[in-house]
Amino acid sequence: MSNLKPKAESRSYEAEGPDGGWGWVLVAALFVSTSLVFGLMRSLGIFFVEFMQYFDESAQAISWISSIGLASQQFFSPLGAALCNAYETRMVVMTGGFLAGLGFILASQATCLVHLYLSMGAISGMGWGLVFTPMVATVMANFTRRRALALGLGFSSIGISSFAFNPLFQLLVEKYAWRGAILILGGLSLNIVPCGALIRPQRRPKAPKADSESRPSCSSLLHRVSSYLELSLLFERPYMTYTLGVTLLNVGYFVPYFHLVAHSRQTGFSEYQAAFVMSAAGASDILGRVFSGWFSDLGHFRLIHLLSLWTTLAGVFIMLLPVSTLSGSYSALMVVSLLYGFCSGTLTSVIFAVIPMIVGVERVMGALGLLQLIESSAGLLGTPLSGFLKDVTGNYITSFLVAGGFLILATLTFATLPHYFSCTDPPPPQRRSHQDNKEKDLHSELEQMNSLCTA
Repeated sequence: MSNLKPKAESRSYEAEGPDGGWGWVLVAALFVSTSLVFGLMRSLGIFFVEFMQYFDESAQAISWISSIGLASQQFFSPLGAALCNAYETRMVVMTGGFLAGLGFILASQATCLVHLYLSMGAISGMGWGLVFTPMVATVMANFTRRRALALGLGFSSIGISSFAFNPLFQLLVEKYAWRGAILILGGLSLNIVPCGALIRPQRRPKAPKADSESRPSCSSLLHRVSSYLELSLLFERPYMTYTLGVTLLNVGYFVPYFHLVAHSRQTGFSEYQAAFVMSAAGASDILGRVFSGWFSDLGHFRLIHLLSLWTTLAGVFIMLLPVSTLSGSYSALMVVSLLYGFCSGTLTSVIFAVIPMIVGVERVMGALGLLQLIESSAGLLGTPLSGFLKDVTGNYITSFLVAGGFLILATLTFATLPHYFSCTDPPPPQRRSHQDNKEKDLHSELEQMNSLCTA
């Protein structure tokens, strides 16, 4: 009971809401769906070398496959959020699961890189975008005091799947070649569909109804779309500052998952040794996510401060990954990989748990969608930049050093948030007065756009 006191001091502004029940079933659904989104995405490095050999292309060209998938997932997240606000979350997630599986099934028949860009990249990425944000927002809406723990448990599947998928995918490639392995991944991805079916239909607040007599139809449509997407958040400095920090973090965060296997093989380690490095990072990632969720909910430290700590440590360990292989020591590489996996796991659940404290729980769905959209540019450019640096230098050392530097830069960006150096969380912006003014400013811009539509 003593642990409740610091939480009450730091989060007193947040109304007590649901804290479990059917929410734990949704945590299980999030557990499975995230393993088939980001867990699978992290393990695609196994196919990196296979694609380079089969298509005889550069590392930069192959890197665009994973980057388009990641960027598509983030780019289409606002669409997923808007569809959930307008229709049923259950159907949106189930449709996303179908598209995710379809993309991999089509990729198994690819004859050139463009086919992989469109199938594994665009189609599966769009499916992931319709799955991830709605699932996370649904879980967050069902928890208050245990929100970080619920997210940590749901996201722990990413580490578990990273641990299991890497050697599994390597085995599938050896037995069925890369085409057969990717076809099997398509079948696995279809399991997201029943995860979406577990979401109970909920009545969401409807967008403000337009006055058909005084407002033209074009303005009514634009106003409704902006309400579903929560575009007014783009006028709020705390949200945009936080989004910029997460975007910078996203540039370097996924680089090890796409290029560490190739770097390990280039250093001289065997295929299974290289795959096991990522499995080890995935194992420590599991521990990091659960520990972060438990420790964050104790309320001893502000979540933004914990996020800064884990982000900095993750960036340092990314920089140390290539350094650890200079001596040819596999043990040194394993130790640094374990530390990196732990820190990368701890920061993930905290990233999403901070958002309700900045925008409020009622706007989480739209805030997550816009965040994913804005950071999609980082996901699109991160791994190709790493591949370009490898092509220029001949190795991945510079790639990892630059990737880790982006995480350090993200921490410095977080430090510019209002009240960052305060020991307690500030109250979120007032929904009525402050937010309504922003919506009025946005609505005036929509009226100007309407004049263009009716002209």
